[in-house]
Amino acid sequence: MIDNASLLIGIAFSGSALVLALVIGWLNSRAETYLIHGAIGIGLIVLAMVALGLRGDSYTLLAQLIPFPVMLAGLAYVYSGSRLFNAKPVRPALFVGIAAVVLTSIPLALGLTGIGTLMLNFNAGVILALCGLESWRGRADVRLAMVANAIIYGLVAASFLACAIVLLIEGQWILDGPPDNLAEDINSIMSLVGLTGIGAITLTLHHARAARRHHLEANTDALTGVLNRRALFGNYGESATATGLAVIMFDLDCFKQINDHLGHAHGDMVLVRFAEVLRSELRHTDIIGRIGGEEFCAILPGADHDAAGQAAERVRRAFDDLALPGGSGTETATVSAGLAAADEGETFSSVLSRADAALYKAKQSGRNQVQVAPFRLVA
Repeated sequence: MIDNASLLIGIAFSGSALVLALVIGWLNSRAETYLIHGAIGIGLIVLAMVALGLRGDSYTLLAQLIPFPVMLAGLAYVYSGSRLFNAKPVRPALFVGIAAVVLTSIPLALGLTGIGTLMLNFNAGVILALCGLESWRGRADVRLAMVANAIIYGLVAASFLACAIVLLIEGQWILDGPPDNLAEDINSIMSLVGLTGIGAITLTLHHARAARRHHLEANTDALTGVLNRRALFGNYGESATATGLAVIMFDLDCFKQINDHLGHAHGDMVLVRFAEVLRSELRHTDIIGRIGGEEFCAILPGADHDAAGQAAERVRRAFDDLALPGGSGTETATVSAGLAAADEGETFSSVLSRADAALYKAKQSGRNQVQVAPFRLVA
């Protein structure tokens, strides 16, 4: 069997490589702050492991009072990184870390080395269990990886708690040397395997999230947050059959005047407000995109002429009620809409063309209205 000190040194080397990988990942994506929290946490754990591995059989107050709190602080940082991954505040991790350090340091300072070691293992187990809980709660992100992370956290937490339970059962309130039992050996092995596994999964999650973010950015209009033209029509080829859906084309009325009189910044605000109206008035299953400039398009699966007409009218009325940003409060922005529902066997490009023609009719008929395209004439 490998001695405990060698395992601790192995954990330190494995952790150092992981810290480097996490820091590089964070440097390439500064917004992912959970990476730097994880790197700091594992870095502190590595320092504590090195100190514990080099102490040999020495169990002086200094050999415990420094590395134990450092290790717990590192685990608290790992916990804060887990919370940041799920977009949660880190304050609970701060409170947990402070409580763990205090509860471990007080008995050590009083010379109760056994109780201090017991509290180290207990608090480490609790913090790791909380990390596992965060991974479980975030399993909707990348399910398999997050569930695997939760399981590994749980196993490592159990190994720390087992060490605490052995000390409690044996009643070793004062220790003259490092604990030497089966639970400690298993804990060292689990910590090495767990650290490596959690690190690999964390980097995998980071790359998966980055790939998803890049895909989203490539398919999203940067200003309004709705789909861009390429993404909107990406699933609909010109000859694709569009049976069972309706298309609504929207165009903001006199938008050039808004830009000229109130400035382009206000024009951008109007576009953002209109996108918000679309999201609030249409169904979550409807597909919304910005075609370009002040023109938007909505694809409504399963909608007929009546349902699409009602949806377009809701959008028109809601937007008509909005005051222009920077205006007097009485000025309003308006939108014209044209819609078409697909006939049996009609292609998407045909439906889109009829909706666009209906929009042109709405603009020519005085704006701020909805026009419905007539049924397609089949020869």
